[in-house]
Amino acid sequence: MNTWLEEPLETPAAWYGQDLANRDDWIVTLDSAQTDELLSASKAIETEGKSWKDAMRVDYPVPAWSDLVARLRSQLEGGLGFALIRSLPVDGVSTDLARLMLWGIGQHVGYPEPQDAAGNLLHDVRDTGKNLKTDNIRAYQTHLPINYHNDGADAFMLLCYRTARSGGRSKLVSAVSVFNEILGRRPDIARVLQEPFDFDARGQERPGAPAYQRVPIFNFHDGHLNVLYKREYIDLAQRFSDVPELTCLQVEGLDLMDQVCEELSLEFVMEPGDVIVANNYDLLHGRSAFQDGPAETEGRHMLRLWLSLPNGRSLPPIFEHTREFHYSYARRKAAFGLERS
Repeated sequence: MNTWLEEPLETPAAWYGQDLANRDDWIVTLDSAQTDELLSASKAIETEGKSWKDAMRVDYPVPAWSDLVARLRSQLEGGLGFALIRSLPVDGVSTDLARLMLWGIGQHVGYPEPQDAAGNLLHDVRDTGKNLKTDNIRAYQTHLPINYHNDGADAFMLLCYRTARSGGRSKLVSAVSVFNEILGRRPDIARVLQEPFDFDARGQERPGAPAYQRVPIFNFHDGHLNVLYKREYIDLAQRFSDVPELTCLQVEGLDLMDQVCEELSLEFVMEPGDVIVANNYDLLHGRSAFQDGPAETEGRHMLRLWLSLPNGRSLPPIFEHTREFHYSYARRKAAFGLERS
């Protein structure tokens, strides 16, 4: 049963992009000790003939990262909900070594989780040349603009290995502030957005599960407002004959959601060596369309992890059956015996 949120929620994660644009407390620039330790550990793993898939946290002795890891965790859960890490040394580095560095950071911050039905723990985010509507792929595999959405598990971590020839600007928005703004303008729509919507699973559903999932966009649980939003996948779910047609009020709600996200967002450019890490329940992210150069080495290339956090919040029971959050839910369940209600 839903607990309806009918009052604005005040939390450090309820920020406005225009305010953060004039601050830099969300940016972390790595010092030489941190970059040297991480690069040295990653090269040692590579020298041993291991890939990132073989590496564990113990393979990354990085004491200079200890305070930063604690800071990142508290920022992700209980703070702004995100951080931008700068100066990871990827210039002239192979993609394999870049994967090892990202994997090492992820191993220290949290627990990497599968990102697809095949169980892949690290994704290459780049244009495959395929069509989103006809090839049953996911939006990150195209060059198209991606509307505001969230990824799976408690947090995502995205490393910029190579930029596009043009475009591909990154966008972040506080979903808490978006909800507060919608609540102030249209309380009826704020209520509708806390009711279930159908999302196309894009072929990533678990065995035996439907090809779509029914989940509220906003879910208030245990003092936290959690979001799950993918406008493209809500629209694409309309292709299934047993999915009810969206009501006029639902469409109005989705349109207002997109509008407010754009109004409140923080927009910035990720450069090679930048790593964004963000909480998936508090924040939504998106990107503008991009164009690559003709050579393979001129294409936009990001590397992505999904992470469960050791200090992650209690999750609403409905998340147990979502393709995005069921791994993080299962970790809570294993840790506490059962998920707190």
